[in-house]
Amino acid sequence: MKTIKYISSALVLALALGSCGKDKAADESEEKEDIPVVKTMKVGEQDVDQLNVYTASVEPEVINNISAQMANRIKAIYVDEGVKVGKGQKLVMLDDVNTTQYELAVDNAKAALRNAQTNYDRAVELLKIGGGTQQSVDQMEVTLINAKNAVAQAERTLANSRENTVLTSPISGVVTARNYDPGDMTGALPILTVAQINPVKVVINVNESQLSTIHKGMPVDLTFNTYGDEVFKGTVSLVMPTVDAASRTVGVEITLPNGDGRVLPGMFGRATISHGQASHVVVPDRAVVKQQGSGDHYVYVLKGDGTVSYNKVELGQRIGTSYELISGVPAGSEVIVEGQNALTDGRKVQVIK
Repeated sequence: MKTIKYISSALVLALALGSCGKDKAADESEEKEDIPVVKTMKVGEQDVDQLNVYTASVEPEVINNISAQMANRIKAIYVDEGVKVGKGQKLVMLDDVNTTQYELAVDNAKAALRNAQTNYDRAVELLKIGGGTQQSVDQMEVTLINAKNAVAQAERTLANSRENTVLTSPISGVVTARNYDPGDMTGALPILTVAQINPVKVVINVNESQLSTIHKGMPVDLTFNTYGDEVFKGTVSLVMPTVDAASRTVGVEITLPNGDGRVLPGMFGRATISHGQASHVVVPDRAVVKQQGSGDHYVYVLKGDGTVSYNKVELGQRIGTSYELISGVPAGSEVIVEGQNALTDGRKVQVIK
């Protein structure tokens, strides 16, 4: 009986030990399976074009306001808004009622000049034969000078009146405003506004920290909402000499050839300018994680002890399927490119090559 009892005790002990071994193995297997499996990639620095995109607005290169020098009634306007006009083209006809009056004034001034010339010549002859005085000659000379000035003034007034009758365009461009109709009297506003649109002027504002990298003559790529991804080539033509104290920006003007007239004043666009190159870490876009509910971006970096760190990064340019990092990840780091969904900061991972 003792023998049977000993056998039973040994069997129970063996079963217990077997059960413990199985539980331990299961625990180890479960723990191993709980370690996330990830893929990594070693990243380094490379030279990256420092491109910046700015909002841009289109303005005419030159604007001319077509106005009358003197108040006058409008007889005819030959163009309307949106019409293209050429340099020297007749735009407006004004009432010429005053022209006849000014022509008569010129005739009268010339007659007075002839009379003054005759009196002066007579005074000079009398002085020569002893029948006159030097004082008389001097007086006639003053009268003659005044008569000449009167003729010049009358002729200038007549010329202004004639110029004020037919108004022409001083430039080739497009009529952008018309403020009166035939029959109206001219007033404070210009009758028409003509804008030169070849070339056009594209205006952007650049942060003062980038001022040293902007210079006259540098190329600019321009796109406009109207034309999708089509790229237009412009050139920096002016960098303003002052910084706006409120926005800390500098105005920059870009000249854009516009022979076909497709780009119009008032259009909204974007200007892309290269500020040179800089050496920065570049990572695959698969490595970048955007934090939900914020605009922050992170990259998981593999540490020497087999855990990962959750590094906040500042993104730069997108380069194909990669991102330039301004900060956040040192060169030579191993970054996680697959398996980020199961990760948290400091978690141990299993890397597969």
